[in-house]
Amino acid sequence: MARYRSAREMDWALLTIALVITAVGILQIYSATLGTAWASAWWRQCVYVAVGLVLMWLAASVDYHTLLNQAPIYYWALVASLVVVLALGKEVSGGKRWIPLLGGFHFQPSEFVKVVLILQIARYLSDVKGDHLEARDLLKLGALTALPAALVMKQPDLGTALSYLPILAMGIFLAGLRWQHVVALVLIAALALPVGWHLLKDYQKMRLIAFLDPSRDPLGSGYQVIQSQIAVGAGGMWGKGVTQGSQTQLRFLPVPHTDFIFSAFAEEHGFVGVLVMLGLYFLLLMQIVQNAQVAADRAGMYIAMGVAGLLLFHLLVNIGMVVGRMPVTGIPLPLMSYGGSSILSWYIMLGLVNNVRLRRFGV
Repeated sequence: MARYRSAREMDWALLTIALVITAVGILQIYSATLGTAWASAWWRQCVYVAVGLVLMWLAASVDYHTLLNQAPIYYWALVASLVVVLALGKEVSGGKRWIPLLGGFHFQPSEFVKVVLILQIARYLSDVKGDHLEARDLLKLGALTALPAALVMKQPDLGTALSYLPILAMGIFLAGLRWQHVVALVLIAALALPVGWHLLKDYQKMRLIAFLDPSRDPLGSGYQVIQSQIAVGAGGMWGKGVTQGSQTQLRFLPVPHTDFIFSAFAEEHGFVGVLVMLGLYFLLLMQIVQNAQVAADRAGMYIAMGVAGLLLFHLLVNIGMVVGRMPVTGIPLPLMSYGGSSILSWYIMLGLVNNVRLRRFGV
């Protein structure tokens, strides 16, 4: 345990912004689930947030260099838990993603893989000598990311598997890429697309087709996108008010407390509310980047920027999804969408960012 800093040195601006976003999310979860079987989801989210704050504090308290040294242990433990999910996990809507716990709670290992990947990639890159990565480094980092991604794809959960890529991309971009490697990666990606298409499940293919033209199947694969766009447009300038959204309250909008929570928020709070929320996310992102800039070493910088890259990816994909500019992939909106594992993992990541800040002048 490193010498602990004063609580005043914590990034309270970061925490305040995160808590405001979370509070708005809880209000929206309450509104979106009112009178449904999920009516208790808002208070369960409150419990998750309380636990998340404790985990954030713990993640900030232990020197991140110690966490980096222990990262391989966490990595292989989570890989093992992903195998357990495939073997014994609870199946919901055709997918196995959760391990049942006591009290009706569930553990989703794939969400915590994001935390460990940030540590693992930061650990590897901080030991790299030179200004550029070599081909062997790219292969090792690719394998490190591909193993959990492949297991998550088997669940199947394409969205979460894809969310591991921005962590890898941010790391190798900051570490330095030769232009030859960039060209090679682009070519490999182009050649892999046809193969990837054949590996997708039928419903995943239909989601991609619906993204291009939702009207082709308005009652099937295009239904979510169409209803989401209607909800966003119905909000107008000021919104219809909490619990007053017609698309949300009349249950036209699917899963308005998880993947499509931003659609429900836009309907009830309008264009002005959307601008405010996007502004809060922008401030959160900039606060994380600022902590990366003052990091004491490259490892700290990689950790903070890994969190920033992941946050940006989630925002672009989720918000792009609800307005019909991205395919429906089931990626939750950070700190707003309902889900215990998602909330806990994000607060742990914010704890890692604070960890970097607390040790910006060395241990």
